[in-house]
Amino acid sequence: MNLSAPTQLVFIISLVIAIIGLLAALGVFAFIPLAAVWIVLIAYIVLAGGCLVRGA
Repeated sequence: MNLSAPTQLVFIISLVIAIIGLLAALGVFAFIPLAAVWIVLIAYIVLAGGCLVRGA
């Protein structure tokens, strides 16, 4: 399996999702029904997917 660097767009999307998860953990976004840990996990999955798919 060859890994490649994610594109800048995928990296920025995962970074925004991770920041939303961090803010949810701090209580800024109390209206989000997911736990902050799951939001950060989604950000990690997006970033890992960007590394696994070539050109994404």
